[in-house]
Amino acid sequence: MILFQGMAIGFSIAVPIGPVNILCIRRTLLSGRKNGLATGFGAATADAVFGSIGAFGLTFISEVLVAQQFWLRLLGGVFLCYLGARAVFSKVGEQTNRPLEGNLRKDYSSSLLLAITNPMAILYFAAIFSTLGGTSVSNYSSSSFFVSGVFLGSMVWWLILTSALGIFLKKFDVKKLRIVNLVSGMVIIGFGSYFLLSLVNIFH
Repeated sequence: MILFQGMAIGFSIAVPIGPVNILCIRRTLLSGRKNGLATGFGAATADAVFGSIGAFGLTFISEVLVAQQFWLRLLGGVFLCYLGARAVFSKVGEQTNRPLEGNLRKDYSSSLLLAITNPMAILYFAAIFSTLGGTSVSNYSSSSFFVSGVFLGSMVWWLILTSALGIFLKKFDVKKLRIVNLVSGMVIIGFGSYFLLSLVNIFH
C-alpha cells in the first residue's frame, strides 16, 4: 500500500508543467528520447531524495534546506536563465536535424541540480507527510517502499511524456526545431526570472 502511495505522490509531483518538464520536452524533441528520459531521471532522483528526507524523518536536512531557500532560489534562478539562454542561442544541426549536444550524463546532472534547488519541493513533501500522518522513522521497510514508490511514480510520467513526444520526432524539421529552441528557451528564462523575483518576498 505504501509503495502505491509513493507512486501516486511521485507521479503527481512530476506531472505539473514546470521548468524540468519544458527542459524534458525540448531535449526529447531535439536530441531524442534517451536525452529526455535522462532529464526525467534526474528529476525523479531529486524527488526520491526529498521523499527520503520526509520518510526517514531527516527533519534537520529539511530545516537546513528551508533556511537556505534564498541561496537555493538564487542558484536555481540563475541556472534556469543560463539553460534558457543556451537554448535560445543553440544551433540545430542542418544534416541531422539535431543539435550538437546531448550528453546523457550532463542532461541527468543538470535536471537533478535544477530540481534539488527547488525549496518548495521539501515543503510539499512535509505537507504530504503531515496529511498521511508521517512514516515511522523506525520502520525502514515502509520508508524504503515509499521512497521507491516516489521514484517509480515520477519515472512513469517521464516515460509517458518522452514516449508520446517520440511519436512526433520525425515530423520536426530544422525550422520547427529552431522554434522549439526559441520558445522553450524563453519559457525557461521566464521560470528563472520568477525564481529570482521571488527572492524579494523572502525579505518581507
